[in-house]
Amino acid sequence: MSTVSTIVLITVSLWSIGCYAEAPGVRLGDLSWPEAERRIAESPIVIIPFGAGAKEHGAHLPMNADQVVMDYLLDRALESADVVVVPPVLHGWFPAFRDFPGTEVADPAVFQAYIYQIGMSLAGNNANRLVFLNMGISKATGLPISIAAREIRVQTGIPTLVVSWGDLETEEIELLAEQREGGHADEIETSINLYLQPQLVHMDLAVQDYGDREPQEFRGYAPGLLARDPNDPAYSGSGIYGDATLATAEKGKRALEIMTREWLKTLDGFARVPLRRSK
Repeated sequence: MSTVSTIVLITVSLWSIGCYAEAPGVRLGDLSWPEAERRIAESPIVIIPFGAGAKEHGAHLPMNADQVVMDYLLDRALESADVVVVPPVLHGWFPAFRDFPGTEVADPAVFQAYIYQIGMSLAGNNANRLVFLNMGISKATGLPISIAAREIRVQTGIPTLVVSWGDLETEEIELLAEQREGGHADEIETSINLYLQPQLVHMDLAVQDYGDREPQEFRGYAPGLLARDPNDPAYSGSGIYGDATLATAEKGKRALEIMTREWLKTLDGFARVPLRRSK
């Protein structure tokens, strides 16, 4: 065998080993029940992911925009950490978008109970810690998820953590943006989708829409809304908030790098949270 052939063979072999190397994390659905029983009890963290599979994101983005970011973050976790990822929840409570097409669980109590039951089933199988990945915002879908997580913590003693989209954003992402402000299907979210699924993004339909909102000059939580009623002060003809026309795939790649870094850092830190001592 020639030297060149030997080098090629070694290179291919090393590549094959890398391709088939076992990742530290697992998807629960890929396991048999005996394997699942063992991994749930042994892994430091079990992740319960939520990302809307069909929620409006303007005329230029597909309705799966939350789900694809969730999938990306879960893949990075599986590659990097000893986690168990359970099948995702793709339908949820998002009242701010109720006027638009989508698949919403409109009753927050039903959504909360659903999340709670998923968590309790894993607690009953000896999960050590539960992380709820919420691809919505903390004061929307994050509200019922957080109540479920808190109740599971109280009922079982298992540490729980809710990680919402905003928890993974930093000032670095704000510096990427050129828009005046944003929050939904905007410059950053459109950029992320241009990077992850450019074939489904229609930049010819991207718009700038800041609505007619006045700055809130008082304290407190005022729930937001994207209304389709022109008489409502929160009327939105586009279904977005921000300037999607400024989006680029390069910004999306960088934003995802930042979010992934914060996500993996969060998992690493939470994996070391003390567990309740056995009686």
